[in-house]
Amino acid sequence: MRFASLIDAIPADSRPVTLPGAENWMQGRTLFGGASAALALEAARRALPGLPPFRAAQVGFVAPVGANLAFTVEIVRQGRNVTQVRSDIASDGKLALTALMLFGDSREPNAVHPAARADPWPGPPEDCEALGSGPANFFTQNMEIRRAQDERGRGVPIMRRWVRLRERDGLDPIIQAIVLGDALPPGSMRAMQRQGPLSSINWSFNLLDPEARTRDGWFLAETAGDHADHGYSSERLRLWNADGQQVLAGMQAAAIFG
Repeated sequence: MRFASLIDAIPADSRPVTLPGAENWMQGRTLFGGASAALALEAARRALPGLPPFRAAQVGFVAPVGANLAFTVEIVRQGRNVTQVRSDIASDGKLALTALMLFGDSREPNAVHPAARADPWPGPPEDCEALGSGPANFFTQNMEIRRAQDERGRGVPIMRRWVRLRERDGLDPIIQAIVLGDALPPGSMRAMQRQGPLSSINWSFNLLDPEARTRDGWFLAETAGDHADHGYSSERLRLWNADGQQVLAGMQAAAIFG
């Protein structure tokens, strides 16, 4: 199922819409976080054409995001270089996602410090083991997934996978990166004492490459649990391109049930 079909349905105003094929991008009863965040970004760009390049976002996953949606976008502040925008999604008339997004023009850099390359390097995606895409009617069915670490089962709370969308023709690489940046379960899943549901609560991230460039649609995704207790975990989310250059850096709170 093409994610572009959901993108194409987003209006430039706040009239309600029904997203075609949304049921193919669900995680339980909600659109998964990466999909919801990408829709909020596209709504902002359509409502406010001419925004500077996208740089960062703080996203709150308030309630389940279904297929019947309305998008509300407003400028919080517009400065000389940076514009901050609020982009909300209502599902069946109730607030389901709220995001503060940052757009900024490029400037002559006064500091240059590239992010660390992916280490350990798992090898190019073409050489890594292909994995299944999960259960039927789950959003991962729309992705190709390859193993990017030797560790399996319980252990160090880090998960790494090569991921790309199966159908991505005509889809903005930035949208692809955001969709895939929240595609993995929390790394703290490896520290769980028993199986149980997991749920993202928020996601704050910076886009390090404003063009999100990669090769053949592949990104190396990582979730790493920094701390887990009291039913919640603090996660680091990172995304590198197919050549090992970091594209996205983020942090997330997740609920750990069971």
